[in-house]
Amino acid sequence: MKVKIINRSANPLPEYSTEHSAGMDLRANISEEIVLKPLERKLIPTGLYIELPVGYEAQVRPRSGLAIKKGITVLNSPGTIDADYRGEICAILINLSNEDFVIAPGERICQMVVAAHEKVEWENVEILEETDRGAGGFGHTGKN
Repeated sequence: MKVKIINRSANPLPEYSTEHSAGMDLRANISEEIVLKPLERKLIPTGLYIELPVGYEAQVRPRSGLAIKKGITVLNSPGTIDADYRGEICAILINLSNEDFVIAPGERICQMVVAAHEKVEWENVEILEETDRGAGGFGHTGKN
């Protein structure tokens, strides 16, 4: 699938790291280092603008290495980029560690997955079909 992209950063275009990768790393489009203090959140620009086909979204997700090693994650994970959005792709990063984290220009800060999605059309009904699970939720699958 081809997607139109504008790259207003000095960084290379996002690319898949391996043949079967689902996500592409996005890089910080900043001119100088940014310090993210413990429990601090900041909007980090990427310099990228995309035009997704209708029926697709891009999801901005944490990088697992940054999450486990440094406690850095995407606050609204996954962040959704809709097909009609034409603004810059940015990531809301938060530092969940006890130490400052320094974001360097061009650093890989998050990943982006492009995925198809469906539009729903609601059908008002009085009852829903019964299942074994029923209303059990939030950690309850109905099984011991």
